[in-house]
Amino acid sequence: MKAVLISFLMGVLPVGASEIPVGTHLLLRMVNSITTRTAAEGNLIYLRTDTPLVADSKIIVPVGAYVQGTIAQIKRSGRVSGRAELSIRLDTLTLADGKVLKFAPRLSAVDADGSDQKVTGENDRVRQGSDVGHDSARIAILAGTGASIGALAVQSWRGAGIGAGVGAGVGFATALLTRGREVELRQGTTLDVVLDQVLVVE
Repeated sequence: MKAVLISFLMGVLPVGASEIPVGTHLLLRMVNSITTRTAAEGNLIYLRTDTPLVADSKIIVPVGAYVQGTIAQIKRSGRVSGRAELSIRLDTLTLADGKVLKFAPRLSAVDADGSDQKVTGENDRVRQGSDVGHDSARIAILAGTGASIGALAVQSWRGAGIGAGVGAGVGFATALLTRGREVELRQGTTLDVVLDQVLVVE
């Protein structure tokens, strides 16, 4: 390993070594699931390569190689304001022969899996989208339900108006007391990462 480092610093690749250049994209797939609802800083995350790394027309790192990382920072969504955020750090890449390489690529994109979460570009941070639209929809649904109940109870448009007002009030209170959506990286979620440093594989 020491010889590899010395050769790399001198700009000479060791015999039989391959170089994966800066800017190379790699698709990773989550092995375990993590969410800002239950995860804690320092928790380990596990992934597998979903695309190979190729150099000189040869597959250097095949699909299925293990990647291990750590949750660096975590922030739960707030009840009134504040979006959930999750920052991860990728640490090692383990090859099929058991060789472990230091591995610190930059997170470029994440499969939103039907949500609004996306990579912000700050410290490999995944941030959940705004809850404004979801809260508005919840209030509108409860207001409509309240209007129906009010109309049935009083048999008048006045009853419907009262019901709608009560429903909207309940919806607004519910939105204030309920936390927003959390960041979730479920098992099978894909992450696109980019090498910021040359990766030398013997």
